[in-house]
Amino acid sequence: MKNKAVILGTNYYIGLSTIRCLGVNGIHTVAVDYSYDNTYGADSKYCSERVIAPHYRKDKEGFIAFLKEYSRKQTATPVLIPCHDSYVEVIDEYLDELKEYYLIPQTEQGLYTKTMDKELLHQLASEHGVAVPETVRLNEENFYEKIEETIKYPCLVKPTDSPTFVSIFRKKLFKVHNRQELDEAVEKAKNANQEVIVQRIIPGFDDHMYTFDAYLNQDSKVTHWVTCNKYRQYPINFGASVYTGQKYVPELYEIGAAFLEAIGFKGFVEIEFKKDAETGKFYLIELNVRITNLNSLLYKVGVNFPYITYRELTGNPVEPKAVERDTNLVFWYAYEDYYAIKGYLRTGQLSLGQVIKSLFKPKAYAIWDPRDPKPFISFVKMIAGKKFKKKSSR
Repeated sequence: MKNKAVILGTNYYIGLSTIRCLGVNGIHTVAVDYSYDNTYGADSKYCSERVIAPHYRKDKEGFIAFLKEYSRKQTATPVLIPCHDSYVEVIDEYLDELKEYYLIPQTEQGLYTKTMDKELLHQLASEHGVAVPETVRLNEENFYEKIEETIKYPCLVKPTDSPTFVSIFRKKLFKVHNRQELDEAVEKAKNANQEVIVQRIIPGFDDHMYTFDAYLNQDSKVTHWVTCNKYRQYPINFGASVYTGQKYVPELYEIGAAFLEAIGFKGFVEIEFKKDAETGKFYLIELNVRITNLNSLLYKVGVNFPYITYRELTGNPVEPKAVERDTNLVFWYAYEDYYAIKGYLRTGQLSLGQVIKSLFKPKAYAIWDPRDPKPFISFVKMIAGKKFKKKSSR
């Protein structure tokens, strides 16, 4: 296979799982980062090449120029796969230029950004009859009355631009319990030049969170899909998956496929839903438009999304497939799940017995792979180094 796969971002396990999913099929993988520090994903035996590019945010034009120049040197057009939201935003901004140099599934400039923006996404979902949590914008009339009557406390102050918000506050949102906390959260966001919305909390524990992971071909038709059920997140209640199981939920396909096809999406995407514990209704929460945290689980249940992307873009598509049964497999990111479990136990949301029982399920690990152990060793060294540095600085 002449076309290389250029993977953006290997300082997190999403990039690592993407490299493994492609490398195991004999594809030449290229790890692109802005530094060698902490890029444990590039230590995989399936990584064929690693290169250092200008920082995607500090030197955006330099980064784009680097990508173009790299492509010019290749004998076949590379496939471009971003593994972090910030890379997706930059690619979307320069999509029309980069399409001349790379194979990229999305063809409509702005659609990635539109579906990553919470406010624009929810407008889009509402237009297509998909339920979203009730939302109030800061500039609406009778703002406080709407919060008290429709949204009610506690509620969520959420960013429209999640990647930037997370980079500033190291959290995905603010949970507020009264008007004073609401005003403080809004003020914090304003001071950081972050646009936010206020949203109702859909009732239900973390195991009411679900995902619909899908690939849409160049005709914007869903060809591959899997549904999953989150069990634990970190930070708890409003964080990323750390312990999630594959679970067949056909209703998520019915809602998700119709919506994605209607908006003309192409490529891999994950929709996060929350099931209302009181009504059973599914609400669309957000879209992840790059390879997901759960990628190692999706691969293990038989749907290799990075490889599906590569094959279609290089003109040799994989047969359609859906996982229409329960496999009992779970994704596990043990490092952050340790902190999540502490939080659930401390707040009484889970019992020790429930946690212990869950650990006996067959797993797809975020980092560990006995056939490719070096990234795990690098990760352990990285964490140990950070802990030592923190301890010695006290």
